[in-house]
Amino acid sequence: MQRGLPMQPTVVLLKEGTDTSQGKGQLLSNISACLAIAETLSSTLGPRGMDKLIVSDRGTAQITNDGATILKLLDIVHPAARTLVDIARAQDAEVGDGTTSVVLLAAQLLKEIRGYIEEDVSPHIIMKGFRQASQLAIDRIREIQVTVDRSNAENFRSLLLKVASTSMSSKLIHSEKPFFANMVVDAVQSLDQDDLDESLIGVKKIPGGGMQDSLLIKGVSFKKTFTYAGAEQQPKSFSNPLILSLNVELELKAEKDNAEVRVEAVSDYQAIVDAEWEIIYRKLQEIEKTGAKVVLSKLPIGDLATQWFADRDIFCAGRVPAGDLRRVVQAVGGSIQSTTSDMQREHLGTCGKFEERQIGGERYNVFEDCPKAKTCTLLLRGGAEQFIEEVERSLHDAIMVVKRAVKNGEVVAGGGAIEMDLSAYIRKHALSIPGKLQLVQIAFAKALEIIPRQICDNAGLDSTDILNKLRMRHANGEKWIGVDVDGADGVRDNMEAFVWEPSLIKVNAISSAIEAACLIISVDETVRNPQSEAPNAGPKAPPGAAQRALRGRGRGGVPRR
Repeated sequence: MQRGLPMQPTVVLLKEGTDTSQGKGQLLSNISACLAIAETLSSTLGPRGMDKLIVSDRGTAQITNDGATILKLLDIVHPAARTLVDIARAQDAEVGDGTTSVVLLAAQLLKEIRGYIEEDVSPHIIMKGFRQASQLAIDRIREIQVTVDRSNAENFRSLLLKVASTSMSSKLIHSEKPFFANMVVDAVQSLDQDDLDESLIGVKKIPGGGMQDSLLIKGVSFKKTFTYAGAEQQPKSFSNPLILSLNVELELKAEKDNAEVRVEAVSDYQAIVDAEWEIIYRKLQEIEKTGAKVVLSKLPIGDLATQWFADRDIFCAGRVPAGDLRRVVQAVGGSIQSTTSDMQREHLGTCGKFEERQIGGERYNVFEDCPKAKTCTLLLRGGAEQFIEEVERSLHDAIMVVKRAVKNGEVVAGGGAIEMDLSAYIRKHALSIPGKLQLVQIAFAKALEIIPRQICDNAGLDSTDILNKLRMRHANGEKWIGVDVDGADGVRDNMEAFVWEPSLIKVNAISSAIEAACLIISVDETVRNPQSEAPNAGPKAPPGAAQRALRGRGRGGVPRR
């Protein structure tokens, strides 16, 4: 009699309710999610791109066409599609511009190879082909990029203006490009040229007025801080004042808040109060001895100190934001003092002119003609709050692009010209290699055409007709021919038309897009934990936690006094 095979025990590896999806279907689903994101962003690309109005769960509305900002506000939950959010953020942090391009390129790469995935081509062959094509593209950019001569300051400035204008051409402020391009280049050139720390460019938003009322202050400006009585008696304008920056509180403390004092007699209590007054007066006298005419502190300056300074014709401001105080010190010199004792002349800064100025509905403290001006402040004006915020985002992108151009100085033509040249170059190279890698590299070359195609679609041009013209001109060796959204022909030499972009933007975008595409096609299984499905499901409370929380409360759960 044949013995039955022993029964195999059931092995349970994952928690009940865990969702696992794997195989080809899973990969295609991830690609579809990425394409859905690209579809949302595609209409924002180029000089005729549209804006998106995004309303948060709290009802605040933001209008923007910046790719990284849109993806941040959309709160995407699909795990594979989050990869595209990450590359847009990385592009924004590293270069500042090209965030929409990098997402469109990554999604188009996935779209082009979706057919090969369905036909069971190994993802590793696709990844190998992509990486080879990416290296070819980056080498080609480095070969044809144009290096601008820095020795001629005027030519270099005109390069920076053109780079800033190109960055703004797709933004809400494109109608005021010359005005803002000058402002951005002046702002970047006022920084330390070795360090170029863009956080030292302060941006203040003041509702009201028109865009042309925006100002660039070669120095520091910040909103008038909260002041006590006596502030109006202080002088509001100085020439060549000494400026003292403090991290010291100049305020009397109410005893009942800070200490428990047991005294035998009223005179003892009076002695304590007198001692406190004596301490603050000593601090104020030490400040006056330095000769400072403008006193700024990160901590509060109380009503006693404010009035004392007013009587001696000294201007003071307490509760100055830390970022603004840091920029003041960068501009005027000196250092932030955490004590008032032993202050020397080298601890104080100075500026050519200090004044309190009315701008719009607000008053601003303005420091100009600073000897160590390695910082500046942009005061942005405009009608609606959302509009000024979008102007700030647009200028941030332009500042980052100009900063990269100052550091590198190599540019390529924008408007789809460099993408078409790379596409023609890689397609030609692909025909010289055998096997499946040829197909993958041709798919890469085709994906690069999404940028000029989308610029045409958004401008209402016939993209098929213009792409045919571009392919023909690039085949004839005209490498800087790109899309022209204004001309009748639809194409032009964008290098001659001064549509310039730092080559770093393109190198970074191609590298990031390839990495994201390779990451997504290398995933063949998603395991989703059931807990992550519940909204904001945190860790379980330990047993007995509820009883301990209620212990010590009186009837009705009201805490005992």
